[in-house]
Amino acid sequence: MSVARYIPKQHGAWAMLVLPFLAGAVSEGKMIHIPLFLCWLFIYLFSFPVLQWIKTGNKARYRGPALLYGVILLPLTAILIAFDPMLIGYGVLLLVFFIPNIYYAKTKNERALLNDFTAVLVFCSFIFPVVYVGKGGSRSYGEAAELFALLSAYFIGTVLYVKTVIREKNNPRFYYASITYHLLNIGIAAAVNLYMIFPAMILLLRAAWFPTLSLKVKQIGMAEFGFAALIYGSILFVYV
Repeated sequence: MSVARYIPKQHGAWAMLVLPFLAGAVSEGKMIHIPLFLCWLFIYLFSFPVLQWIKTGNKARYRGPALLYGVILLPLTAILIAFDPMLIGYGVLLLVFFIPNIYYAKTKNERALLNDFTAVLVFCSFIFPVVYVGKGGSRSYGEAAELFALLSAYFIGTVLYVKTVIREKNNPRFYYASITYHLLNIGIAAAVNLYMIFPAMILLLRAAWFPTLSLKVKQIGMAEFGFAALIYGSILFVYV
């Protein structure tokens, strides 16, 4: 069995998969969060062979993984719907936002910035159902909106930064666009919560300094675990 057919290679997506869940469930964790996260995980895993199938047309290679993940998703989805049928609405929203993924897979242009930004918003939106099943209430939803803004801003900046150190490392326009965005991100952080200015400033230093170094892809990836931990630690400090 080829693992490459089952596991996505986009390592950065794992942080986007996990961080919104951890941010939303940290103070209101409940048992229902377990099947919710598992469903979220297998939706992501299911989307990988489906999109690869669309991109390559290789039915024989990706049908098995798609069927496996689809079968696993059925009972998890049933548990969530039984818990609260309103969660169907979020599922419909995911299907709508899956349409751009299908388009970019079909045109073999998954690395397009618009596709990346759409993915960021979809991943970060998971914080809303996490908060919904955990507690609800006006205060929780207000915090969820703040965390959605902070995480979306962080991951959009990460998309730009990673391009400056890998695919666009010789493109000065991308470098300056990344720095400009990270300057704006400090303003976004200040508007949401003044304490979040400090990690935003560190991210600005990352965007300005790291592209000037000769970093290997593995080093870049390892550093991103640290920056993701920084954001999560900051969220714990501010919101817990």
